[in-house]
Amino acid sequence: MDFKQSIPALPVVNIAKAVAFYESKMGFKARYQEDGFAILVRNSVDIHLWAACDQSWRYKFWLVFRPISCGAESFLAGTASCRIQVTGIDELYKEMKATGVIYNAETVVEDQSWGHRDFPTLDLHGNLITFYEIVK
Repeated sequence: MDFKQSIPALPVVNIAKAVAFYESKMGFKARYQEDGFAILVRNSVDIHLWAACDQSWRYKFWLVFRPISCGAESFLAGTASCRIQVTGIDELYKEMKATGVIYNAETVVEDQSWGHRDFPTLDLHGNLITFYEIVK
């Protein structure tokens, strides 16, 4: 048995707006898109987006007892994170900084004690995507 690949699936409120954001700000291209799901690709990395757009929870009084009923509630958008391995972390940082997706103004590429150099970004709905490069 051998594990081969992992694909992050991130919740977003609006698939069309999220796809436009990933294409214009993060350099991904949509390989597949429908109302509730999209597949984005950049080089050999796939990211799946799924619609967390159910607003009916806002009108349910029993949320205290069972806050998740369908699994696509809009409050789930922006609660996910993933790490994506890259090469050329410094060049990618410059690209992402220019498009304004860097986590905050103080964000820089950091050396981590576990042998990675990384920096965080946020997508349109607040999902955390950290790009990292393995230090040799």
